[in-house]
Amino acid sequence: MNEQHIAFISSELQLPPRQVQATARLLEDGATIPFIARYRKEATGSLDETAITAIRERLGQLEVLDKRRETVLKSIEDQGKLTDELKVKILDAETLAALEDLYLPFRPKRRTRATIAREKGLEPLADLLFVQNPTTNPLAEANRFIAPEMGVTSAEDALAGARDIVAEWVNENTEARAKLRTLFTDRGVIRSRVISGKESEGIQYRDYYDWEQPLGKAPSHRILAVRRGEKEGFLTVHITPPEEEALSVLDALFVKGDSAAAQEVKTAVHDGCKRLLAPSLETEAKQWSKERADHDAIQIFVDNLRHLLMAPPLGSKRIMAIDPGFRTGCKMVCLDPQGKLIHNETIYPHSGAQSSAKASERLENLAAKFGIEAIAIGNGTAGRETESFVRELHLPEGIQIIMVDESGASVYSASSAAREEFPDHDLTVRGSISIGRRLMDPLAELVKIDPKAIGVGQYQHDVDQNALKRSLDDTVMSCVNAVGVEVNTASPHLLAYVSGLGPQLAKNIVAYRDENGPFESRGKLKKVPRLGPKAFEQAAGFLRIREGANPLDASAVHPEAYSIVEQMARDVGCAVSDLMREATLRKAIDPSRYVTEKAGLPTLRDILSELAKPGRDPREVFEAFSFAPGIEKIADLRPGMKLPGIVTNVTAFGAFVDIGVHRDGLVHVSELSDHFVNDPRQVVRVHQPVTVTVLEVDTVRSRISLSMKSSTPKAEQSKSEKPPATKMRPEPKRQTATKSGFNNPFEAAFNKP
Repeated sequence: MNEQHIAFISSELQLPPRQVQATARLLEDGATIPFIARYRKEATGSLDETAITAIRERLGQLEVLDKRRETVLKSIEDQGKLTDELKVKILDAETLAALEDLYLPFRPKRRTRATIAREKGLEPLADLLFVQNPTTNPLAEANRFIAPEMGVTSAEDALAGARDIVAEWVNENTEARAKLRTLFTDRGVIRSRVISGKESEGIQYRDYYDWEQPLGKAPSHRILAVRRGEKEGFLTVHITPPEEEALSVLDALFVKGDSAAAQEVKTAVHDGCKRLLAPSLETEAKQWSKERADHDAIQIFVDNLRHLLMAPPLGSKRIMAIDPGFRTGCKMVCLDPQGKLIHNETIYPHSGAQSSAKASERLENLAAKFGIEAIAIGNGTAGRETESFVRELHLPEGIQIIMVDESGASVYSASSAAREEFPDHDLTVRGSISIGRRLMDPLAELVKIDPKAIGVGQYQHDVDQNALKRSLDDTVMSCVNAVGVEVNTASPHLLAYVSGLGPQLAKNIVAYRDENGPFESRGKLKKVPRLGPKAFEQAAGFLRIREGANPLDASAVHPEAYSIVEQMARDVGCAVSDLMREATLRKAIDPSRYVTEKAGLPTLRDILSELAKPGRDPREVFEAFSFAPGIEKIADLRPGMKLPGIVTNVTAFGAFVDIGVHRDGLVHVSELSDHFVNDPRQVVRVHQPVTVTVLEVDTVRSRISLSMKSSTPKAEQSKSEKPPATKMRPEPKRQTATKSGFNNPFEAAFNKP
């Protein structure tokens, strides 16, 4: 373990070194983030998953920096140019940019204008000019370097070559690069312009045909938008600081006085800035601004995904699920409380009166036959029309009719996972099953789909795909482990996200379960092939065995703490099951009496909390939602209408809301609240019911503008039930890192509030 890394991260994230070191050691030993956050609080000082993730990411960045440092040192040493002073500077470099600045003069490069000038023997002239002696006569000195056989035919040729060498010195000067980099950060402006002749073809980028904004204030979605426009050949994008300021900074570094030699140096400095240094730093600025934009966009995607995965489940119910359609009919399935398919067929409620009557009779009979408790209807094409049709049926009292977001269902239905689950059924049946299961348990069903296919985010295809995948996988794992997994019913896809398992061990668990029957205890998991002590330690606390021999197996109490609970029960003279039932018994327990080297007060308090509500699902209670009746297509909308809706996506510029017309409306960030909102996530979250007012309807482009402000124009109030208030509950306070730890020189500017 690198102690310098620990100290650096501790200072950067404003965390005690002990906590960082303990976290780093656990990560090094293969512990997962959910496991560390939940079961190793004594070691980390109760750091949450956000802080642990920040430490992991920073450790990875510093390892990359160290590997590059080794390469740089070896390269310079092989050239015989590594001095003690340079070595110290390289070892002290804290960012890749600073390291690359030091390496730049020694990096193998193509033949440059300066290289050619050196080959002509002009470096001594450059040295002479660079001293800027007031008595030096540049023209007279240059005459001594005329050598036609070397390609230097005049004094001006010699001076031009010498200036090329000086320009390269300027470009490779670490102080110059650092000062100009700061200028790019503090004063840089990002500009986009349309490429001549591309105005019509690139009309989707018309907002950026003549756009500019200070780089430090440019939001992530705009940076990603102009970069996409540049990549597709419609825009040119440049990042530049004020030119006069840049030249002034360099003049102050290199130009001494106003002599003739100084004027030659000044000319070289300006050329080096415009031709070499500024373009190089512009490339850097583009890269770092892209990383910042990626980080912001990925964080938005992560937050949206978390809220979607943690959406309230309806629970184990007998479900009828319908994947709507007009011409091809509606694919309908019936599922038992465990989500098992018990019936499927196609009905045609939108193909004329006769077909509609037949579909009505069929659904009513099936609802009675299978004791259906809820009907899930996909929100795609014909979704609202199908919902209206179902609501007019004569169904048994108490059946809930619920619209379900079917984003990604088609991806699942065509996947290998779906084919493996339902080899005897086609895509349409699999899609309907997925819709029904999403209503039962969104988390258990959505883990089967690549998170990128769910479609909650912005510019997801433009960001760093490796970083996106890592963050999304972290999020899915976090959600799965926060809820816990019933080991005797979970699919291998869900088990794969349990701490310490993965796809292969998940398959092994299911295979063992199928062959030997349900697991009677957590201890029996040790018999699963290849599930060793380390995997068991990481996974056991997140796996549930309800109605098992040991009541603690249904809780989040880790098996390593069972003996503590048993001792608590003995001390108050009862069984463990009594301790879980009776609050008075738990109140009699003083947790400080059970502190050990491994189990401190944070863990003991967690245990007592878990005993009060064993296996508690952290998700909210399910509440049915209904769209406004009679509002089924864009043509039904009128400005001023007040309608219920569901937030489907949150971006940096606002929130998209489904109001039941097959096209989401946009609540721009300026319309989210009566008060100024910098980040839409402060106000709304994915899957949140809201009330919106229609501001504008563009039927030609199918665009709907909405508002959540209270001071909107007089509204046409719908008769539907008003959804819950939009105010979100505050997150509990946790100890976490205060910075994200970008490994780049633009970090300070990009992390400003």
